[in-house]
Amino acid sequence: MNILYYLIPITFCIVTFFVIAFIWTVKTGQYDDLDTPSQKLMIDDD
Repeated sequence: MNILYYLIPITFCIVTFFVIAFIWTVKTGQYDDLDTPSQKLMIDDD
């Protein structure tokens, strides 16, 4: 039972970190253009 006193705050910190990282990636535009990178492989630059 004592382990829960350690696991709950650690889990909260990890979840908070991933939420902040996700919000940061959305604000910096990481997910703006999802189609072009896959189409760039098909473009021939001859």
